[in-house]
Amino acid sequence: MKKDFVIVGGGSAGAVIASRLSEDPNNSVCLIEAGGPGRNILFRAPAGGLVMLRDKPKINNWAFETVPQKGLNGRKGYQPRGKSLGGSSSINAMIYIRGQKEDYDNWADLGNDGWSWQDVLPYFKKAENNIRGESKFHGSKGPLQVSEQKAPRPISKAYIDACNNAQIKSNLDFNSGDNEGVGFWQSTIFHSKEKNGERCSSAAAYLLPFLEKRPNLEIITKANATKILFEEKRAIGILYNKGRGTKKVYAEKEIIIAAGTFKTPHLLQLSGVGNAENIQRHNIKVFHDLPGVGQNLQDHIDFTLSYKTLDTDTLGLSISGALKIIGETFKWFKHGNSMISSTLSESGGFIKTDPSLDRPDIQHHFVMALIDDHLRKLHYGHGYSCHVCVLRPHSRGEVSLLSENPLDPPKIDPRFLSDDRDLKTLIKGAKITRDIMETSPLAMYKYKELFGIHDNMTDIEWEQHIRDRADTIYHPVGTCKMGKDELSVVDSTLKIRGLNGIRIADASIMPLLVSGNTNAPTIMIGEKCAEMIKQEYS
Repeated sequence: MKKDFVIVGGGSAGAVIASRLSEDPNNSVCLIEAGGPGRNILFRAPAGGLVMLRDKPKINNWAFETVPQKGLNGRKGYQPRGKSLGGSSSINAMIYIRGQKEDYDNWADLGNDGWSWQDVLPYFKKAENNIRGESKFHGSKGPLQVSEQKAPRPISKAYIDACNNAQIKSNLDFNSGDNEGVGFWQSTIFHSKEKNGERCSSAAAYLLPFLEKRPNLEIITKANATKILFEEKRAIGILYNKGRGTKKVYAEKEIIIAAGTFKTPHLLQLSGVGNAENIQRHNIKVFHDLPGVGQNLQDHIDFTLSYKTLDTDTLGLSISGALKIIGETFKWFKHGNSMISSTLSESGGFIKTDPSLDRPDIQHHFVMALIDDHLRKLHYGHGYSCHVCVLRPHSRGEVSLLSENPLDPPKIDPRFLSDDRDLKTLIKGAKITRDIMETSPLAMYKYKELFGIHDNMTDIEWEQHIRDRADTIYHPVGTCKMGKDELSVVDSTLKIRGLNGIRIADASIMPLLVSGNTNAPTIMIGEKCAEMIKQEYS
């Protein structure tokens, strides 16, 4: 089978690229996705993401683990990633955050022309159908619907009020290039009458409406890409497993790898592209020595403060909680505005641990539920939590091969807290966060503080708690970074250095982690990549 364009990975960026390229009926496009089509009730109901986040059973989730982390007292980290059309946008908390203006200006300063804040803003706007309408910072005509919180709980407002009482300002728009302050999140949830309150993943926005309308778009699901096929230095096709068979699809023009921060470098390495020493170690023939593949892994290290509460207007395990969920489900089916359409984290913000900083260095995700080990450990009753993460970590990790078997997972080593600066920031952030949690009116919800946190803790005690319980907040990036240095994998047009006919377009190309959630930036990358391809072949 031959197509003009072959895309590997139907996630946040891949779905965008497949949709945009197939807008032209003259382009034949094939999208290969390892997971399923992503159309059932778990995908449509935002609260369904809570079910899919867990690792037992694995539902539309790769559910990766890291190698034991020295910085986390030898614990393995958990790395859930979406496995379906829509990728992680189908299982995430749907929080729409772009990051700071400076994040993208820093990308440009590293030699990535065309990636400054002013350069990428039009692509954010192009993607967006924001309920607030067209403005300097927002779009209203894009496929991605961005909504206000549908039915926020009073406790989520209490968090905002407590922050205000702690002299932290409110921010009414986190996506203007300056995200400092606290408030309610906007989220990728449909606000259209037909789908109000449903999750607006990249698949739901960009692919599902066109499945029956574009004969030039072929989507192959439950197909695991195992190798990139090359002819001399040009990528010409993809080898993939489908069922019990092995198949090939060839690209006349380009292959775009959009398999994500973990799977993209994994596929490259399986294909002989990457660090020669690592590849040879697994008896794979080196095709193209590219040392940066799999390097530069960055992720938001996160620590959670959790509390029990007597307030049952939260998500919890109880008889009253079960009855509430039943009632809220009926509301959701009727008009969409209910707890079932909640992002779980309805409010949060960006805070400086030192007033002298030029921009916030920690992010809060306030959650109207008790969070323990990524919801893999459940507690009876009701509670609330506040995540605190380091926005621009200094620690760097890598993704490498575990074996030559393409069905084995990649070896993931974030090296969390390997740089002491991250630990110091997290300790300061945790202290500030606890003070906020003890501030009125949020303090009135407290019944019991959990996990041994107590008053007057020393920095040594905080360090022990953090190393015992911290983990990712699900924002890995950077393993095929864009740039001009020796560890860069792609150039500013996202073409792989030293190869032809192949680009990478997903969170792996970020040279530096953005100051916030990564789904919106990844969708932007998809939009910009599609436009660059269109211009090249016009």
